[in-house]
Amino acid sequence: MLKNVAAVLLDGVHPFELGVVCEVFGIDRADEGLPGYDFAVVSAEGPVLTTHVGGLTVGTPYGLDRLDEADLIAVPAGNEFARRSFPPELLDALRRAVARGTRVLSVCSGVFVLGAAGLLDGRRCAAHWHHAEELTRRYLRAAVEADVLYVDEDPVITSAGTAAGIDACLHLVRKEQGPEVANGIARRMVVPPHRDGGQAQYIERPLPRSSCDTVGGVLAWMEQHLDEEITVEQLAGRAAMSPRTFARRFQQETGTTPYRWLLRQRVLLAQRLLEGTDETMDTIAWRTGFGTAAALRYQFTRVLGTTPGTYRRTFRGPRAA
Repeated sequence: MLKNVAAVLLDGVHPFELGVVCEVFGIDRADEGLPGYDFAVVSAEGPVLTTHVGGLTVGTPYGLDRLDEADLIAVPAGNEFARRSFPPELLDALRRAVARGTRVLSVCSGVFVLGAAGLLDGRRCAAHWHHAEELTRRYLRAAVEADVLYVDEDPVITSAGTAAGIDACLHLVRKEQGPEVANGIARRMVVPPHRDGGQAQYIERPLPRSSCDTVGGVLAWMEQHLDEEITVEQLAGRAAMSPRTFARRFQQETGTTPYRWLLRQRVLLAQRLLEGTDETMDTIAWRTGFGTAAALRYQFTRVLGTTPGTYRRTFRGPRAA
């Protein structure tokens, strides 16, 4: 049962990520019929910790021995976690906790602490897209997934950036105590109990551009003709190359294929139109070269993990509903 929760902090802790854990597990909501938790904030580096917000500190009387009682240990993000080292006694405590069946949950860059403890080895894990490459480089045995909000590899649960920590915490509550409890907590927090899609919809990915002039002119032409049917043969003709040579040169200079580059460009245009206009799905499908609203929905969902309608509501707010 999920009853005893500890949030373990290091110097440079991010207050928001700590607040996520405190909001879900640290507030007594018994008067609403919701279960309470024996919650404590634990320090791994002395009784007073700095935060990454100037002048704000966190004090707690609890040390690492408090982790021995916990059913869940949460590790919020902190400053420079992707580059710093961590106290060996903390890493030992986390390893012992997992060995006895305690769950550990990281929020954003807190995942680097779990990696340093060896708890990501052989496991899938979530990471903020900004940290995914560094996490992969540092922990070769971890299967890093940069396009999801959280990963539950019981007893290790990892979440991506900031608000994804809310998703992971509510997921664990739902798993252990049922949807009514998770929905009740979410309602009090005024957040959705579950979010569709993954991180892909939040990532700004500039498309690969040519490093020389070989296909640069073709890329510019493609950007101006997204609403048209475009073939490799047509593009190769514009570049005065054979289709095979063009496809090889395009891959070398952009890091992707003509089809994938064009698909991503069309999805980016669809994102801009969904965010900034009131155009219908049929019109957006026509302007982006997908042809039909059904084709737009299929490709948009495949690339971003969410539907065009959900994306529009997320990034434009109530007036788009």
